[in-house]
Amino acid sequence: MGRNLKNVVVVSLGFLSLFTAYGSLQNLQSSLNSEEGLGVASLSIIYAALILSSIFLPPIIIKNLGSKWTIVVSMACYVTYFLSNIYPCWATLIPTCVILGLGGAPLWSAKCTYLTISANQEAGRNSSRVRHLVNQYFGIFFLLFQSSAVWGNLMSALILGQDSNRGVAVLAMVLVAVFLDDIDREAAQAYRKKREPMSREFLATFRHLKDKRQLLLVPLTVYSGLEQGFLSGDYNKYYVTCALGIYFVGYTMICAGATNSLCSLAFGKLSQYTGRVALFILAAVLNFACIIAFLHWRPHPGQLPIFFVFPALWAMADAVWQTQLNALYGVVFPDQSEAAFSNYRMWESTGFVISFAYSNFLCVNVKLYILIGSLLVSMALYGWVEYEEWQNSPAGAQKCDVISEEDREDREMTA
Repeated sequence: MGRNLKNVVVVSLGFLSLFTAYGSLQNLQSSLNSEEGLGVASLSIIYAALILSSIFLPPIIIKNLGSKWTIVVSMACYVTYFLSNIYPCWATLIPTCVILGLGGAPLWSAKCTYLTISANQEAGRNSSRVRHLVNQYFGIFFLLFQSSAVWGNLMSALILGQDSNRGVAVLAMVLVAVFLDDIDREAAQAYRKKREPMSREFLATFRHLKDKRQLLLVPLTVYSGLEQGFLSGDYNKYYVTCALGIYFVGYTMICAGATNSLCSLAFGKLSQYTGRVALFILAAVLNFACIIAFLHWRPHPGQLPIFFVFPALWAMADAVWQTQLNALYGVVFPDQSEAAFSNYRMWESTGFVISFAYSNFLCVNVKLYILIGSLLVSMALYGWVEYEEWQNSPAGAQKCDVISEEDREDREMTA
């Protein structure tokens, strides 16, 4: 196993361990801490802090600490949350939810930056190989990471206890600290010797929005959060729980997690042959078809297989959104990866928050129409980004030069 591939596996296993523990605890929050709505309130605060963190923290932390140590420190933020659940109350849980949320954005941005740097180091100057390796590395990551949904739901179902959660979370932090190479240490040291003004770094995420391509990708990134929120919340609430009972929710999510995990690896490799555009179209078609079916489906307990088919199809689409959208950010913004992935996490979290915010106020049909509208707008703007990328590519530039030359000759002949 090569050095860079080893690092990808270490990062992936670290996230798998951390989010297996976090997912199982998160799934039980509304039950374990139901008094005065503490569990639900804590989850809302996590996402609010995550958005705030995305705006200000990732670029400055990653540039100062480097990707590896940003991941380690951010994982420590999650550990404080596990410790607070020993004696959960407003005084212990809420502050650590804020700490977790603040550490969440640097954690994910550093992971994306690390995988992108690894792909660039492995590919050298071969730009086409960089694109393929970025896709493959994110595919490997999401293969392992998405399986945390399987193990997390199993732990929730079996209620193995919170002591095991804290042990698994600490293991994740130690694994990354000991076995992950510090690949951007020199860049971090150079930055610390010649820092830019603090105010400039705090606003790096917002400044990145000046890039038109980033603005065009915002709706698709928000949609990624909306569609994940719909599956984990609305599908389980309006379809599974109503027809089969809450007992089946864990099993449908295990099905979704397993499908997502396997498809992430497959699509990461398949993109080398099909290109990312075809995969994005596949994901859009899958989501659109499922939404139309949801609008007409009247769930019944006698249709048991269908309750697992829909989350599997939805998870196939989500595997594309997760692997390819992350990879797209890495390929389109290679020199602004910290600010770009901060925007990714901020807008995806915004999609989650929007989904949670209107969950209790809108009926399921309205939510489905919102998903359709946002999907269509997102794909149209994404197509614009791909067109601009094609224009800036050597093949696109050559084609444009040929067209311009033909236009010039036509004008000369007309004159």
